[in-house]
Amino acid sequence: MTLKFAALGIEHRHIYGMAQNMIDAGADFVGWWNDGPTGVEAGLRKRFPDVPQITNRQDIIDDPEIDLILIADVPSNRAQLAIEAMEAGKDVMADKPGCTTLEQLQKIRSCVAKTGRIWTVDFSERFEVASVTRAAELVADGAIGRVIQTVGLGPHRLNKETRPEWFFDKDAYGGILTDIASHQIDQFLFFTGSTDAEITMANAANYANPETPGLQDFGELSIKSDKGHGYVRVDWYTPDALPNWGDGRLTILGTEGYIELRKYVDLGGKDGIDHLFLVNGTRCERIDCSDAGLPYFKRLVHDIKNRTETAVPQAHTFKVMELGINAQNLADGKST
Repeated sequence: MTLKFAALGIEHRHIYGMAQNMIDAGADFVGWWNDGPTGVEAGLRKRFPDVPQITNRQDIIDDPEIDLILIADVPSNRAQLAIEAMEAGKDVMADKPGCTTLEQLQKIRSCVAKTGRIWTVDFSERFEVASVTRAAELVADGAIGRVIQTVGLGPHRLNKETRPEWFFDKDAYGGILTDIASHQIDQFLFFTGSTDAEITMANAANYANPETPGLQDFGELSIKSDKGHGYVRVDWYTPDALPNWGDGRLTILGTEGYIELRKYVDLGGKDGIDHLFLVNGTRCERIDCSDAGLPYFKRLVHDIKNRTETAVPQAHTFKVMELGINAQNLADGKST
């Protein structure tokens, strides 16, 4: 039977990719709900004109035919919506960050343990990027030896005039490290094969936007595990002349070579996206990623139907959010 999904909360444009990729994986988008008007609604209706808006949230939660709930609400609201959905017997895919506090994360852990449902976070800078898929294949094939470090850069364009009020409320979005840096933490754990890690340095600040003091526009962290080391920088400083929203990059250093991903743009190089460069003892080349695909979504469909963990281990998702929140607390001078 075709897997059916619905959306609870469409406050972030990430819902577009989440929904489309699930449709491409063979699932059926049957409805969406949001708590009031949102700037994302017009884009959602344009992309999915046949998907109805559901005015009563409980109608989605109580519908026995819905298997999966997508959540792209205000980040601080995502944990409670996920818990309600899982308690009703549904699996959940949340936009990042999946939660904003350690207390929320503990409640989600308890709910997963009690219900046996899947709680996954769509770390789109890995799951929606074909060059990362290809890099994972190369690493698994031993192209660069054992991975010992990742350097992840996540610059973003601010587009301040288009942002909702919650975007500038730190309690609502959780801080820049909880939010954006969760992508790079996910990639560090994945590529180094780490199941646990420690945040050794973290900073966050507002350097360029004093009129919105709740916005953190710069963040950085260092992370280490028994498998490797990592550095992360995230910011809201993408200049207007760049042809897209951010020059996101990932460098994967191995004992026998390295891979660099220029995910969204190659400055001074070729047009398009998903630029992968491999350097090792016998190769120094650009690798085509056009046929790499995005396996996370089909694997998630498989996991929902078969109660497996082929898309991403549940423990991994918990650990990414734990480390992101710990980094944020360290940067903010709070105990972890």
